[in-house]
Amino acid sequence: MPLKRIVCIVTGLTALSVSAQNPISPQGVYIADPTARVDSDGQLYIYGSLDESPDYYCSQRYHVLSSSDLRQWTLHRDAFSWKDRLYAPDLIRRDSTYYLYFDDPQGNEFVASGSSPTGPFTHATRIDGPQQIDPNIFIDDDGQAWLYWGNPRVYCVKLNEDMVSLAGEVFNLEMTEEGFGAPDMAKREKDKKYKDTYTEGPWIMKKPQMDATKKNIKKGYYLLYAAGGVPEHLAYSEAPTPTGPWTYKGTIMPEGGTGSFTNHCGYERFKGHDYFFYHTGKLPGGGGFGRSVAVEEFKFNPDGTFPTILSTDEGVKP
Repeated sequence: MPLKRIVCIVTGLTALSVSAQNPISPQGVYIADPTARVDSDGQLYIYGSLDESPDYYCSQRYHVLSSSDLRQWTLHRDAFSWKDRLYAPDLIRRDSTYYLYFDDPQGNEFVASGSSPTGPFTHATRIDGPQQIDPNIFIDDDGQAWLYWGNPRVYCVKLNEDMVSLAGEVFNLEMTEEGFGAPDMAKREKDKKYKDTYTEGPWIMKKPQMDATKKNIKKGYYLLYAAGGVPEHLAYSEAPTPTGPWTYKGTIMPEGGTGSFTNHCGYERFKGHDYFFYHTGKLPGGGGFGRSVAVEEFKFNPDGTFPTILSTDEGVKP
């Protein structure tokens, strides 16, 4: 028998607990473009856009979801408010400060900061240089911070330790058929069918380190992203360095089954398990402009590549 969705208000708190089936967004709260981060407190936090209009994406307010088991979720309301709409936020912790990255409708990139993974986030500062949408922040093993973003191309840049100022040139990752399934639109051949095309929502990650009983995995990076135009599916490429050269690896989540013509993904390893986060339009009253977070547990293939992950209504098992 399927589990029933349970929603309960906790008196005296600004949080809402939700029993997880996909989508995990609470009833009437449409959270999209998810990125997931595990903090030192043993909780997993989800950051993403807040859809509050049937006619356009995102809002001036921002909520956070958290869980210790991926079954019961707490909604932290109004972690951040902004003078304009804000798109696809992502967060990372450096030392004792949490940095929240987002962009506005004009394509300007900003970063706000706070002392808690749930905010409040304040002191928003514009980052000089980056323009476009969908920021993704990443700190490599050597402590170097990287910022990725872009639609319909992907860019990245090193950040200084202040997590705001640029530490070098902006890299424009070249769109090639080998690297992302298709070249830049201006270089595409008429009537040629390409295997894929990068669209938006980059997510950079280190390749998984498999245990000694499995095939040796070369070190490197995966870049996950929405692909194929509209409607979107989710795909990925790999590279030996954060800037390339990239090799297209294929589809992770095929088009269809989500009830949304866009998608946006993130990955996190939590308590020894691997989880893939994305959004759907399946929450009652939702759709293409009322998107909702969903999650699937999966296992990497023996060679470290992603398997095909299908959208389900069941979500994470107990």
